[in-house]
Amino acid sequence: MRILYGVQASGHSHIRRARLMAKALSRQDLHVDFFLSRGAPEYWVDMAAFGDDHLCANPSLSPLFGGGANSSGTTLLNGATLLNGATLLNGTTVVRGGMLGRLRDIHALELSGYDLVLNDFEPISAWAAKRQGVPSIGISHQAAWMHPVPKQGGHWWNELRLHYFAPVDIALGCHWHHFGCALLPPLVDVAACSCEYPHQILVYLPSEDADEIARFLAAFKDYQFLVYHPVQPVRPIAAHINWHSLNHDGFKQHLACCGGVISHGGFELASEALTLGKKLLVKPVRGQFEQQSNAAALALMAAAESMAHLDEAVVKRWLRAASPRPIAYPSVATALADWVQAGDWQRSQLLCAQLWQQVSLPESWR
Repeated sequence: MRILYGVQASGHSHIRRARLMAKALSRQDLHVDFFLSRGAPEYWVDMAAFGDDHLCANPSLSPLFGGGANSSGTTLLNGATLLNGATLLNGTTVVRGGMLGRLRDIHALELSGYDLVLNDFEPISAWAAKRQGVPSIGISHQAAWMHPVPKQGGHWWNELRLHYFAPVDIALGCHWHHFGCALLPPLVDVAACSCEYPHQILVYLPSEDADEIARFLAAFKDYQFLVYHPVQPVRPIAAHINWHSLNHDGFKQHLACCGGVISHGGFELASEALTLGKKLLVKPVRGQFEQQSNAAALALMAAAESMAHLDEAVVKRWLRAASPRPIAYPSVATALADWVQAGDWQRSQLLCAQLWQQVSLPESWR
């Protein structure tokens, strides 16, 4: 079976999930090519799991229904760097530039050699599959919001986007709780740690100003902060703040051994924190429906604290809080890979039910 896996690479969440799926699918008798779009190259770290021979990546593609014109960007194919358009699989050429360019991308992506398109909220491959009649399965957190799960800050535009941004034949949404719906548990891969350091706090707030983060954390001198951020602060930072550039392996190790996590409202990092039993403080990015809704779900389950801005009083209270017990989510990626290989794709509800039977959720979540 030949599969094209479309991944929206605008942040770490989609890439982390696809990385887990890449490893699980590699253990099956499947040929998988990955198509990554709409991402900034600085966020593309530790991409070895996708394999150079199976990676088509375009970091400059804008969202299909987004505003603004596209610049001529860089496309990576089998390790090569091309400018002003790129040859993808089957000799396809992608042309970029504005809405017309994005429509050309959809028409140019030739899928006749594929039996299935897997998709993580990536619009080009999703619409190409729909146009060419190739079966498509979506595996994403966004698909969970098509069900009656906690939502906040949404309006008709969000509902339209969820249904038409990256349409698929079968949409499998993942969430921390099933909420009585046919959802998957989160796809999680965390590093083991023999020793935890309660006074080490992992901080991942890439949308915040680097100097503002450093200034804010300087007041909490009794804790050590491990900050991961794509930008280095301009001003000197306090001795109890360790600043790190984005690194997948280093991040995983610090996450495993830290005493708590301060982050935006992204799904994947919160999933890892819950799995490891780390206390969590989220600051959802203002105006982002997904992050606001994640914060609402965490608050409903009393699984995390939340703050609208860098609030010293909230952080002080949260630092003194106890850590929750870990949640042992099953190996969802392995189960999905087996399910894809089996080909019985219409029985997704049974797959979801079987996976949740393996999860012991906290009593307070019930």
